[in-house]
Amino acid sequence: MIDKQPLTPLQLPSTTVFTDPKEAHPLVLEAYVVAATAHGTQKRKYTNTSYIVHPLEVAAIVMTVNTDAEVLAAALLHDVVEDTTTTLADIHAQFGARVAQIVDFCTHRSRPEHGNRRLRKVIDNQHYASGPAASQTIKVADMLSNVPSIRKHDPEFAAVYVREKRDLLDKLVYANSDLCEHA
Repeated sequence: MIDKQPLTPLQLPSTTVFTDPKEAHPLVLEAYVVAATAHGTQKRKYTNTSYIVHPLEVAAIVMTVNTDAEVLAAALLHDVVEDTTTTLADIHAQFGARVAQIVDFCTHRSRPEHGNRRLRKVIDNQHYASGPAASQTIKVADMLSNVPSIRKHDPEFAAVYVREKRDLLDKLVYANSDLCEHA
């Protein structure tokens, strides 16, 4: 079960998702609290910044093309199932079927026992490509958030990562075309 905590405007980071917390949709605020709590003390690889900065950036990118509260909530929650103990059932119970479905199609399916990295990416890419437009748009925003840091801090891995993301981008036919073009 996901703990609900009261949210005050002072706790909100300064991003375009929360330009004016009094005007932010309650579902988006709730998703922020859940994501921040679930990610807790996790840090971003390379920069060692608080992990919640990444979901906030993804949501801010998505917000440039889609302001639907359920989509923005899913953008904030897009990594919680992969990276925390939060389950899709938790997301469904707290945020409903649509948000859970969007998050589901942002969550990888492969496991180490499925084979090497290349084989796992095939499994994951098929899953992402079968998702709705909202999930695909979040995946593109995720790429846009991740690529600059990886290129800057790990150029060797960036060559592999960018190639994988180009392959995925070709499969995300329902993602927002403006974000795809930017990616």
